[in-house]
Amino acid sequence: MQRTTRQRQAIYSTIAKAPGPLSPREILESAQNEVPALGIATVYRNLRLLEDAGQIARVELPGQVPRYEPAGLEHHHHFVCTACSRVFNVLACTEQLKRLVPPGFVLRHHEITLYGLCCDCKDKEIPG
Repeated sequence: MQRTTRQRQAIYSTIAKAPGPLSPREILESAQNEVPALGIATVYRNLRLLEDAGQIARVELPGQVPRYEPAGLEHHHHFVCTACSRVFNVLACTEQLKRLVPPGFVLRHHEITLYGLCCDCKDKEIPG
């Protein structure tokens, strides 16, 4: 069993309080508020340990580096802001997706990623 270090606690805390999955660079920047000397190699090492321990889950989004969120979250999807690249959790999911499955097929799993502008970026957008 791994001992909990100040760095690991700062990394996990950063992931746990985020509104969506974070990239290693986002984790580093936020966790440095608690541990200023934290480096990217330490972030990657601790992400691997936290993932192996089942405390965090890797989120793979098309065209992006892996991101991380707390393990055990209920089924959800993600919203990617195309302006700032932040990712947010979308907690709603519709049962109507089952109607999209071709007749005779069995749906086992699905992933939906929405793309658009987050609240911060939509206000900055210049009308076209």
